[in-house]
Parts: sequence; C-alpha cells; structure tokens
Amino acid sequence: MNIRPILHFAVDDPGAPDVLPLIQQLDGYLTELYPTANIQPVSLEELRRPNVTFLTARVDGTPVACGACVDHGDYVEVKRMYVLPACRGLGLGKQLLEALERHIRDSGGHVVRLETGTAQAEALELYGRAGYRRCPPFSDHRANPQSICMEKVLHDPHRPAE
Repeated sequence: MNIRPILHFAVDDPGAPDVLPLIQQLDGYLTELYPTANIQPVSLEELRRPNVTFLTARVDGTPVACGACVDHGDYVEVKRMYVLPACRGLGLGKQLLEALERHIRDSGGHVVRLETGTAQAEALELYGRAGYRRCPPFSDHRANPQSICMEKVLHDPHRPAE
C-alpha cells in the first residue's frame, strides 16, 4: 500500500530549530550563485516583525520549503522563497507561491512584488508562469545587472476581474 506524504502550509517561526536550517541553506545557496555580490541576508529579527508573515511547507511535519510576505502597505513583497534541493521539480515552488498569494489576498493585499536574481532561472520561469511581470526596482532594491524585480496584481476570486 502506497502512503502519500502529507504537505501542509502554515505560518511558522523562522527561528524554530527545525526551520532555521532552511534559512541557512538559502543563504548558502545565494552566496554560491552570486559569489561577488554583496548579499545582505534578511535577519531573523526582520522576519519576526509584525508586518511579516513567514510560511513553511512541511511534509509529514518536516520543513521542506519556506517563504515570507512583507506588508509594505500599498504592496506586499514576497521574500526568502526556498525549496530544499531534494524536493525541487515536484511543483512545490508553485504550491508555495500559491499559498503565499492566498495569504496575501486573504489579508487584503492586491499587489505583490518580488526581487530575484538572473542566475535563478527556475525561479524566473516559475514567476513568469504565475503571471509576474518585470517592474522597476522598488523599496530598497536598486538597479543591478544581477537583479530582476517583478510584480503581479492579485484578483479577488469572488469578484469578476475588471
């Protein structure tokens, strides 16, 4: 008998002992991709601010992916999306992005922005397929040849699109 693993998305503490390794692996992954860039990782204190929601995806209780939503008032920024390498190619990134967007929509957000790097081809493909389009740099992001900013307007599924 085949027992399928159970995938569960939930708001989580980024500093939890079983979640922190995901963040550390993400930092290492970005450092490998962009060795000459001056990447300043988002601190735990920043991820625990009241305007930030940190989600994890867990399989049978084990965290395998994470992402954060930062509410800036007129838009929400998606940050810190990461899927463990062993779990890539299974559609988990798409499911995580959809869970983040659901949370944003349920919290009243309509405009989502994000920044990713040019070396992250899979992420760029995922965001493009999900309807994100390039936009000018925003917030503290600056024009950078290794950086791409994107945005998407979320529509309320209970109201017809205008």
